[in-house]
Amino acid sequence: MDNHDTGFGWFESVPPDDLEASRKRIESGSAESPQNWPTQAVRSGFTTDTSAYYDTLHKATLHAARGAIEERERADDQQLIHCVRAMDDCERTANELAERAAEWSGSLFEDVSPGIEGAREIATREPDTDAERRAVSLSRRVADLADERDELAAYVERVAPAVAPNLSAMAGPELAARLIDLAGGLEPLAKKPSGTVQVLGAEDALFAHLSGRAPSPKHGVIFTHDYVRNTRPEDRGSAARAFAGKLTLAARVDHYSGEFREVLHEELRERIATIRARAEDTQKGAADE
Repeated sequence: MDNHDTGFGWFESVPPDDLEASRKRIESGSAESPQNWPTQAVRSGFTTDTSAYYDTLHKATLHAARGAIEERERADDQQLIHCVRAMDDCERTANELAERAAEWSGSLFEDVSPGIEGAREIATREPDTDAERRAVSLSRRVADLADERDELAAYVERVAPAVAPNLSAMAGPELAARLIDLAGGLEPLAKKPSGTVQVLGAEDALFAHLSGRAPSPKHGVIFTHDYVRNTRPEDRGSAARAFAGKLTLAARVDHYSGEFREVLHEELRERIATIRARAEDTQKGAADE
């Protein structure tokens, strides 16, 4: 509805107690310039007075805001964010509790191994005392958390390619989910410059650099990818820039069209191959000398 065409405000033909109808009209309506909406609302019979108009408008805008938040939280990229954060929480907690379980169980049983696998082994033992029962129970909780972490990772592997097909194919589902998490969503990631994407996850190092206490970071979480991690140190900066540039394009394509574009991946593979060829050329030149 265009409010300036009708002569009425967003409240035209809207029951005062129908918040959903008010929300839709507020979100879709427009006007070329402000008008005396409270007075028009009273004249049209929408409200009894201007105070009632503002009360109704307040309720309608709150309802609209809640609806927008709920829709955003239901979005698939937000579910990925929740999942990857829960995955990290499970992993961190499982590892911490595994240390405690190994220390405790070591005082009760023989041949206790550390870590998650050690906790899994302890969880299969039959306790005889109350202390042993508690240590075994704790180990079982560790195993459950580790299993939950694996199931969450499997969820990321399934969902990320549907949410961001290009980003997932280029970075891998887990790294794609982490980039979306660090950016706050697929849309914010798509709007970031490649230089920012390059150092996502390296905020502490970046702040240290800005305060003059450290050199500028060359990469953030993208270091976990083979394209950066397995490129020789002298060329990692170039590899990280090339990788971040294509990741940025991939995120934009995923957000604005959702179409898979093989050309992006071919260009990145060629660029990384060119960067890595420098090492071969350097080694060949050294051998010839």
